[in-house]
Amino acid sequence: MVQEIIILLVFVAAAAYLLRLGYKSFFSKETGCAKGCGSACSTIDLAKIQREIEGKKSFK
Repeated sequence: MVQEIIILLVFVAAAAYLLRLGYKSFFSKETGCAKGCGSACSTIDLAKIQREIEGKKSFK
């Protein structure tokens, strides 16, 4: 019985953690990703991507 309660608590904690990550990734007002490391991993620079594609085409 005690083991089942411990497993249930671990499962509930893991589910709460995953829900929190999902909430932060979709509804956070801050910029960046849900990891909270402060990097610009979720920032997409389309102009930079276009320049890299054009640069690769010019080498062919």
